[in-house]
Amino acid sequence: MTRDHPSVFERARSTLDVLVREAAKFGVVGLVAFVVDTALYNYFVFGLPGAGEGPMHDIPLRAKVAATAVAMVVAWLGNRYWTFRHRRRTAVAREFALFVVFNVLGLAIAVACLGFSRYVLDLHSQLADNVSANGVGLVLGTLFRFWAYRTFVFRGDALADLDTHLVRDSDGHSTDDRQVDGTQRAGAIDT
Repeated sequence: MTRDHPSVFERARSTLDVLVREAAKFGVVGLVAFVVDTALYNYFVFGLPGAGEGPMHDIPLRAKVAATAVAMVVAWLGNRYWTFRHRRRTAVAREFALFVVFNVLGLAIAVACLGFSRYVLDLHSQLADNVSANGVGLVLGTLFRFWAYRTFVFRGDALADLDTHLVRDSDGHSTDDRQVDGTQRAGAIDT
């Protein structure tokens, strides 16, 4: 087999494959973090079912901050060690700091959508609040965070060594040498 550079089609397909896998994993991690956030907030404020008020019943805003902080750590761990594990850096503290900054900016997008609905459109119903903050704001914030995490937080180039992975056999067909011997090479992207 002789090594050849991948075609534009092969490179585009590989890029799309990585993007789809990352987006799917990002969604799963986000869902888990959302469940953690919601469950903790409800426990902190309302307590366990049938057990009375929660330990932070009188301070719901602090309860929301605490629940969100725990969920953010869950999201960072999931994204660092699963979604973007092939991109993570060795500077863990810097990576976490950037993660927090972009989470706060994503939250600001949702709050801005809520503020626009409330104070510009003058919509004050529970439905309007949920559509603006948890619908439009959540979607826009999530898209922003996915882009920011890939671009700034977990910056490693997942496709940097793609040229060394694609091999042409004697018939000119492309193959992937990451699993030629039945095992996956270090640095190869797996799902």
